Amino acid sequence: MATTAREPWLLENGTVKRLTKDSRNSHGGHGRSAHNMSSSSLRKKSDISLVSKVPISILRNFLTNLQEVILGTKLSFLFIAIPIAIAAHHLQFSRPWIFSTSLLGLIPLAERVSYLTEQIAFYTGGTVGGLLNATCGNATELIIAIFALIQHKVDVVKYSLLGSILPNLLLVLGSSLLCGGIANISREQKFDRKQADVNISLLLLALLCNVMPLLYKHATAIDDALSTTKATLNLSRACSIVMLLAYFAYLAFQLWTHSHIFEAQEVQEEVADDLLESEDESPQIGFWSAIIWLIGMTAVIALLSEYLVNTIEAASSSWGLPLSFISIILLPIVGNAAEHAGAIIFAFKNKLDITLGVALGSATQIAVFVVPVSVLVAWIIGIDMDLDFSLVETGSFSLTILVTAFTLQDGTSHYLKGVVLLLFYVVIGAVFFVTKSSIAFDCVLFAKEQKQADVNISLLLLVLLCNVMSLLYKHATAIDDVLSTTKATSNLSRACSIILI
Repeated sequence: MATTAREPWLLENGTVKRLTKDSRNSHGGHGRSAHNMSSSSLRKKSDISLVSKVPISILRNFLTNLQEVILGTKLSFLFIAIPIAIAAHHLQFSRPWIFSTSLLGLIPLAERVSYLTEQIAFYTGGTVGGLLNATCGNATELIIAIFALIQHKVDVVKYSLLGSILPNLLLVLGSSLLCGGIANISREQKFDRKQADVNISLLLLALLCNVMPLLYKHATAIDDALSTTKATLNLSRACSIVMLLAYFAYLAFQLWTHSHIFEAQEVQEEVADDLLESEDESPQIGFWSAIIWLIGMTAVIALLSEYLVNTIEAASSSWGLPLSFISIILLPIVGNAAEHAGAIIFAFKNKLDITLGVALGSATQIAVFVVPVSVLVAWIIGIDMDLDFSLVETGSFSLTILVTAFTLQDGTSHYLKGVVLLLFYVVIGAVFFVTKSSIAFDCVLFAKEQKQADVNISLLLLVLLCNVMSLLYKHATAIDDVLSTTKATSNLSRACSIILI
């Protein structure tokens, strides 16, 4: 049953002026993506019987919108964390409490942004709606990255962005394949490989752009550490531009030239019958209301993201957890819980195309859009951020993409594939749990390690010189007086030892 619209500009002679399927198709559809459909699994119908009895029209419409936007999700109880986080900040509560409440407050906001972009797409058409969804789909990660850059926390940016990729490819996809495989254990689950191949190709390009600065830095650091750092920075910026070009090509491929690859799950598999809204659905709120709510939600996300960035290091110290573990493991798990839950729900329903669209699509957008944008934004504001994520992080990224590619290569799935991906994620999580150093500290050490190596080699040469001189003196004077030679050699050795000390 379609949900009726209740905006004054959608009312005509006291009845709802619906946007039918034909009217939407004339605009190119409403641009629903796998991300939207995943989030929609957490939505619930709103009962407006009481609100409709409010006599004042302006107040009635406001309450209707408020009920649709705030109470139209199963995660609405988490909205209480937002005022708690704001109050905790102004009352100067402990930073770990501010971090925790801010993180919880971001969960329903991310899902509501997806809902609002879908509502706007009803009026703008599929193309504009798709572009809007692509831009806002990872708004939380981008806003957190920008606030961290402003505060010169480059290590937090790198960790958080990497943490947005690895859980999608291992935790979300692994959990979905495991749950879907168990729920459909009597039959083999299949999915469209075309969508997976497109995303894997872009992820491999992102991997190349991340590996090359790392290899270049280690290959040329013995010459001049300072010039190597500058060259690595320039190479990273060039690679970021390349990734953005690839992302724009991906948008054209997804929204215009080959949109059927990404739309098959809704039309051909009749996913809409399992959602709260049917194919003849109508918008639940008006265009300008959706715009205003989207701006407001984005502002709140920005506020909570600032709290998050300001308190993440204090939370790390208070909880005794490495910053890398919180940023790569804990932060993305909680922050994207709504989207992850939706992906698993569709895997239960044997609709893996939507699950892949969520897991791979989100990871791809982070890798080839948010990461390069962060590098270029850092360049604009005068902060040096490169694509060198250090050895452990880049190695984890590389192996994650490879195991994901091998898992999806045959177009079929079973629960064992999910188990392997989850165990892979556990191992990577254990690595970051025992990692105490940060990326920034590693970069400082790397700049100094060549000088330290030169010093160590010099000391070794001095030790070698002392030993050789004692040996040569002993053999050169032994023919004259063995006793005096032995005594002199002993004294020489002692003198050399004092020099070494």
